[in-house]
Amino acid sequence: MKISDNTSVAMPIKNMVAIIGGVILGVLAWSDLTTRLTSLETSRELMNADLLKKSEQTTTDQEQFLLLESLFSDVEKLQKTQEQNMTNKVNIEFTQTQLEKALDDIETLKDKVRANGNGAH
Repeated sequence: MKISDNTSVAMPIKNMVAIIGGVILGVLAWSDLTTRLTSLETSRELMNADLLKKSEQTTTDQEQFLLLESLFSDVEKLQKTQEQNMTNKVNIEFTQTQLEKALDDIETLKDKVRANGNGAH
């Protein structure tokens, strides 16, 4: 049997449609499979990249971040205390001037009482 470009093949159309349908289904399945594999590989690469970034951050860095957060909260507390102390300083200075004035007034009154007591005898 010699096969050439002029050789004719007799095939029922039903079989030809089945073969074409099978080829189409095979191509679609292959395309879906490669798309799924590409998606999974991309996800794996992204996850590996994230893990590498996380592994670059050592426990020392994490401890330093915790210490920094603690220091910032301490500084905020100190600032509040400082503001309260400034208010207290103003109040203390005012009270001190009032007390000095009161002591001067008491001394003046004592002098007047002594002067009155001496003059009555």
